[in-house]
Amino acid sequence: MKVNVWNTILQLSKERGVETGVIVSAIEESLRVASSKYFASEEDVHISFHPEKGDLRVYTIKIVKKDPQDSAREISLKEAKKIDAEAIIGKEIEVDLPSDTLGRIAAQAAKQVIFQKVRDAEQEKIYESFAPRLGEIVTGVLRRIEPNKNMILEVSKTDVLFPLREKLRSEEFARGDRVKAVVTQVRKEDKGPQVVVSRADPKFLAKLLELEIPEIANGDIEIKDIVRQPGERAKVSVLTTEKDIDPIGACIGVKGNRIMAISKELAGEKIDVIEWSDNPLVYAKAALSPAKVDKVFILNKNEKTMQAIAPMDQLSLAIGKKGTNVRLASRLVGWKIEIKEK
Repeated sequence: MKVNVWNTILQLSKERGVETGVIVSAIEESLRVASSKYFASEEDVHISFHPEKGDLRVYTIKIVKKDPQDSAREISLKEAKKIDAEAIIGKEIEVDLPSDTLGRIAAQAAKQVIFQKVRDAEQEKIYESFAPRLGEIVTGVLRRIEPNKNMILEVSKTDVLFPLREKLRSEEFARGDRVKAVVTQVRKEDKGPQVVVSRADPKFLAKLLELEIPEIANGDIEIKDIVRQPGERAKVSVLTTEKDIDPIGACIGVKGNRIMAISKELAGEKIDVIEWSDNPLVYAKAALSPAKVDKVFILNKNEKTMQAIAPMDQLSLAIGKKGTNVRLASRLVGWKIEIKEK
């Protein structure tokens, strides 16, 4: 029979970004399932579908038998003659689905494809598109704010989740705002792939550093670790094996221009860049930056506790607002650091 669905397939392909072959295969599968209900005897259903030509045919092949035993694969000569007057015993005959039934099934199949098969292909394409972008920074437009305050961004015509907990505390966004964030999760779920982005994750800061500092991007400087109190303070430890590169100076930039650009993107978050060391005492002393402590020594090696001696004028700086500085330093080094006044 003739069917005029090619233009619809082309339109779906363009709107959904799905290959025409995927849509055609989906329609064929739907036709196969729906047609099997008509034949009802587990016949081997064949589909001949050329939508660009408007041709559609659904049929099964049966052998003409004098006394058919298998209704799915055999047909009597009397019934075969109704289809083909030249049918004879022992020959195969193609039994077509009646055109009125086929038309009804074809319409149903096309509808199912639009609401199911095409959606499945679209969701798979989203997953394949975003999975390789895990850890990358993307920019999206805020489309809506959910009742639970989570936000939905549109990135490359795809809705991605920007949870409330993943924004910086002082930030406020409104519909239509452009938001820059890092892709932290791409997972498959029953309702389709879920893409999650964050501005609070250490990966966001790591990627900003890579984008702003060429020496990190080209591998001359390595980021060893990052700890953050998002929107307030971060500590970044770096290392280089290049003798002619100052890792701290390169990250900070001339007059602090590099680190200030990153801090501005993070709503003023203060960023301490320190040099990594495999000596925990040296590392801890550096980690307490911007405070200058006189000495750090181990209190209990098994419990991994240290004590830092700070001059009176450096004590509050070493501790930080609400203990943020010493807490971040402890997380960075992996030892609990206590601060004691000199």
